[in-house]
Amino acid sequence: MRTRRARGDGPDPTRPGGSLPVEPLDAYSAVVTRVAAALTPSVASLRVRTRRGAGAGSGVVFTDDGFLLTSAHVVEGHRAISGAPVGLAQFADGTEREVDLVGADPLSDLAVLRARGTTPPAAVLGDAAGLRVGQLVVAVGNPLGLTGSVTAGVVSALGRSLPTRSGSAVRVVDEVIQTDAALNPGNSGGALVTADARVVGVNTAVAGVGLGLAVPVNDTTRKILAALMRDGRVRRAYLGVAGAGVPLPPAVAERIGQRHGVWLAEVVVGSPAGIAGLFTGDLVLSVAGTPVVAPGDLQRLLTEGTIGRPVELTVWRRGALVDVIVVPAELVIA
Repeated sequence: MRTRRARGDGPDPTRPGGSLPVEPLDAYSAVVTRVAAALTPSVASLRVRTRRGAGAGSGVVFTDDGFLLTSAHVVEGHRAISGAPVGLAQFADGTEREVDLVGADPLSDLAVLRARGTTPPAAVLGDAAGLRVGQLVVAVGNPLGLTGSVTAGVVSALGRSLPTRSGSAVRVVDEVIQTDAALNPGNSGGALVTADARVVGVNTAVAGVGLGLAVPVNDTTRKILAALMRDGRVRRAYLGVAGAGVPLPPAVAERIGQRHGVWLAEVVVGSPAGIAGLFTGDLVLSVAGTPVVAPGDLQRLLTEGTIGRPVELTVWRRGALVDVIVVPAELVIA
């Protein structure tokens, strides 16, 4: 039965020439629209000259003087020609700028570029430490070369790990963000943004259908960016161990007030750890008095400042607490 419409209701959308009434944006659409408007101008489509041809990705302006943040794998294998730019950045308004590589750190999958000329306003970096599972996030990037693309989703999980490699060096990026926002080739280096338009992640990998990963923006990230801008590289301390986080024996846990430690599965012969007298099977409990419960804790505590300086490690070995003095070397990437 057809309902009779009252006079003054406006055009009938069921009749030719009719139209649907204009409704205000729902809350979800309003947030995504606002974030897209704020961030899209600051995100560039990158075309990089590599030894294998042309590479592509995304980059985010994060300083007012033209520094761009991207993923290290976007510029991997770039053609290093003296005086020549590494590639071209194209912004949503059509502006194009040649860009130079300032520095790249494959072990964190982060790189810094600098534009030759003015750029759109910088995006604001946030802090991924405040994220919650289920929180709305927006990804801005250039999938498949489509400049200024926006997609949205939620934080699916936090605390993921992303293995990275550079030559013979292997590292794990901790606290990686998992999201269901649609990511495709070309999104790498783009921004993962919260509802307040702050960049909390750098999209770095498509792990599967409906599953993307992003390197978090946090205190560690800021230190890496500062090092790349200052020195063009990141210096890291090297011990020469491989380990895993394990529960401590109940008696040990009760004695030291700590439930987990790092079990050393391998100690490289001739490495700083080997020279200092660490052994396979040792349980590392602390570094310079700071408890360690996972391999990532060792990575964070053995900073550039510890290179060449004695550091005390406390380990549990054969039923006893043992202090070992180690002098970390600088990690050399072959």
